[in-house]
Amino acid sequence: MKTPVVELGDCILCGICIEVAPSVFKLSSAGYIEISELPVYPETEVDEAIKNCPTDCISWDGK
Repeated sequence: MKTPVVELGDCILCGICIEVAPSVFKLSSAGYIEISELPVYPETEVDEAIKNCPTDCISWDGK
């Protein structure tokens, strides 16, 4: 299964991923982006987050 991955060292916490794919991305209590545990990730929404990420820190694992 394809799973989205965020390279936290490159993430600037702009929040675009949360805006375009709120079911997938969330802000953790520690203040970093977290991937929600889902049985299947919505490919269109994750691809939109990847496309709009200003630091290109989101990718697919297992693609």
